[in-house]
Amino acid sequence: MPEKSDLGLIGLAVMGENLALNIESKGYSLTVYNRSSEKTERFVSGRAAGKRIRAAYSLKELCGCLSSPRTIMLMVKAGSPVDELINELLPLLDPGDIIIDGGNSHFSDTIRRAGQVEKAGMYYIGVGVSGGEEGALKGPSLMPGGSAAARGRVMPLFEAICAKTPSGEPCCAWVGDNGAGHFVKMVHNGIEYGDMQLICEAYQLMKQHLSMSYAEMHDVFARWNRGRLKSYLIEITRDILGHEEDGESVLDRILDTAGQKGTGKWTAETALDEGVPLTLIGEAVFARCLSAMKEERVVASGRYRFEAPSFTGDRDAAINDIECALYASKIISYAQGYMLMRSSSKTFGWDLDYASTAMMWQGGCIIRSAFLGEIRSAFERDPDLQNLLLDDHFADEIRSLIPGWRRTVAMAVSAGIPAPAFSGALSWFDGWRSERLPADLLQAQRDYFGAHGYERVDRPRGELYHTKWRHEDE
Repeated sequence: MPEKSDLGLIGLAVMGENLALNIESKGYSLTVYNRSSEKTERFVSGRAAGKRIRAAYSLKELCGCLSSPRTIMLMVKAGSPVDELINELLPLLDPGDIIIDGGNSHFSDTIRRAGQVEKAGMYYIGVGVSGGEEGALKGPSLMPGGSAAARGRVMPLFEAICAKTPSGEPCCAWVGDNGAGHFVKMVHNGIEYGDMQLICEAYQLMKQHLSMSYAEMHDVFARWNRGRLKSYLIEITRDILGHEEDGESVLDRILDTAGQKGTGKWTAETALDEGVPLTLIGEAVFARCLSAMKEERVVASGRYRFEAPSFTGDRDAAINDIECALYASKIISYAQGYMLMRSSSKTFGWDLDYASTAMMWQGGCIIRSAFLGEIRSAFERDPDLQNLLLDDHFADEIRSLIPGWRRTVAMAVSAGIPAPAFSGALSWFDGWRSERLPADLLQAQRDYFGAHGYERVDRPRGELYHTKWRHEDE
């Protein structure tokens, strides 16, 4: 009889296949299963041939091939497929077995599933996996959370297969109970939306207003990737701008309508639930929605033609200003993301470690960057830091970036070029640094039409007052 496998893996799309190969390369044996038996057979006889990976053609067979206590990882589409698999697996498992969900599940679903599985006597882990197909194969960033009793059994596996920081640390740390891992992955994806939108706004300003060629923009992004903006997304943008087919940039052939899988929207929705002003990620989500309105935008472009003034200034200075806007807005985006993590950590009782989160994102994931090392240092200096912008390093950075940031937003407005993330980040910052906002008038309005009451500056917080705004004879 063959030896029992160390791990079961369900789901053999590209991410599942690559993760299986990664796990096997670190000394683990696997049994794999996919609902399509043809895909299972193709994998084990193809890419997995000669490796310690064997096939199962039913869930019962899969469970019978695993050493006890069993560990089974799901790499399937988020949503009902995960629930269906859990319901099919539970009768086949024994107390102490572990189910790991490595998909992009909503953290609230993971909270619910963890409760269901733990009630049945098993353990449940929701792990955020970032890095795409290449990361799954070579080392992703991993954000695990769930049944704490299973932590010691899964962390050696995760630390073996994950990416490493520049100093060699594993880009993986235990996040917290139930849905904490998938929550942090959701915030990661929301920040990813923001980073991508900011880069796109820089690109449009350089292309449309500064009339730069793809080769010139390629050189700018190559330079940026050697400095403070060094990151995976800047790197791939450099490569995209330099890529041609038949002497033509591939960008000229791509329809300008953006897709999305929903994790950015989840981040914005959670921020609304928590009352956290996550404005930049919200703008990034809405920018994708606006891009999808292609036919309507074409009609509107003819109805509202705008002849922007030609750029006549110092182009190098303008590029430097765009860099300032990009970096400053990026800082704001991450500050907002950490605000959401802090708020939700209190709501769900997770006690998130913010320095550890930055460390997990330093390698393997889509938002990996040199900048994350600075965030990690900020939270190591002060684990109770209320806001990233209150750290001395980032305060100094923002102060130096403000003039170029403001000039960039003004340039975009005068040229009629949309820059919702640049301008939204600046508006948020100006509101955040304002000692007094016009919410006094807003509260007066609410009290006028709805008698909602208001607090007073000369009375203790929490006491509500009402004004009789209209006289009886009015």
